[in-house]
Amino acid sequence: MADLLRIHPDNPPQNLIDKAVKVLKDGGLVIFPTDSVYAIGADIRQPKALERLARIKGASLDKVDLSFIFPDLSHLSEYTRQFDTSTYKRLKRALPGPFTFILESNNTIPKIFKSKKKTIGIRVPDNNIARVLALSLDNPLASTSVHDDDEVIEYTTDPSLIQEKYDHLVDLVIDGGYGDNEASTVIDLSNGEIEIIRLGKGDPNDIY
Repeated sequence: MADLLRIHPDNPPQNLIDKAVKVLKDGGLVIFPTDSVYAIGADIRQPKALERLARIKGASLDKVDLSFIFPDLSHLSEYTRQFDTSTYKRLKRALPGPFTFILESNNTIPKIFKSKKKTIGIRVPDNNIARVLALSLDNPLASTSVHDDDEVIEYTTDPSLIQEKYDHLVDLVIDGGYGDNEASTVIDLSNGEIEIIRLGKGDPNDIY
């Protein structure tokens, strides 16, 4: 059964964040708030946790699309190929914010996913819990959005309902207040051009 851990979104206490980090480092899955919808996260250094996350998405690890949550832009180069100054400036303008940017990955990503993945989706959410969680874990979180089966309400926003639904699939649900029901805007920058893959909460004009 998944525990519910209430954490204040504005100033997350480190001792509570550390509890969530321990679950992740032990190979568990944690649901946490972002600046858009709630997400399910795994430690990228825990292959079995990544496989569990892929199964929740109904895919195998080598086929699944997961985004990486970073606390800031400082460690992107450990996972991406070198990109130009204009791309960096776009990321800097938009992040932290409700965007997922697709960038060209380096050799680290195929090793993590046991695949030939050539891109990585990166997120730096404007949410203190998500960023402090990634910072305290000391590496990015692999994540996917919490989806709802309801055709009208695509994303569950109430943490207690999320706990009820994902009780036997994850190990911990962080209650950081009600989430949004609009996902992040996805923008592909992997080819040096700007390609909007999905229009969501973030305004693409913010990156120009």
